[in-house]
Amino acid sequence: MRIGLGIDTHQFAENRKLIVGGVEIDHHKGLKGHSDADVLLHAISDALLGAAALGDIGKHFPDTSAEFKDIDSKILLRHVGKLIAREGYSIVNIDSMLLMERPKIAPYITTMRENIAECLDLDVGKVAVKATTNEKLGYVGREEGVTAHAVCLIEEK
Repeated sequence: MRIGLGIDTHQFAENRKLIVGGVEIDHHKGLKGHSDADVLLHAISDALLGAAALGDIGKHFPDTSAEFKDIDSKILLRHVGKLIAREGYSIVNIDSMLLMERPKIAPYITTMRENIAECLDLDVGKVAVKATTNEKLGYVGREEGVTAHAVCLIEEK
């Protein structure tokens, strides 16, 4: 068994869609990034890559590459899942946490879990997505950005 940890942060930006967990969320701002800036899928990707000692998403999908400009992060997560399988691992479970003051994402969590499970060919029961506010403290509390944390457990097949 191997454990992975992923953390990602993106700043809010005008004139961008808010995509979290592969879901477009109605909000007046989106997240700034080279790709679609899906903070949750990026944290999960990093957790999986780290568990398998394969580096991080910056190594595999550099923000200097035009190939990944505005790319759907579900495509990146699918690729990470294939890398994990190619290395001889299967995913036991994923647990994730969003730190986000607004908007509330509870109505979207089921779809986020389903998206993640579909990308990684997992049973949805192996994927947890939770969210909390930062009680108006720091950059999250001031609604300047969003952070996601993810842990995963993988095992050799």
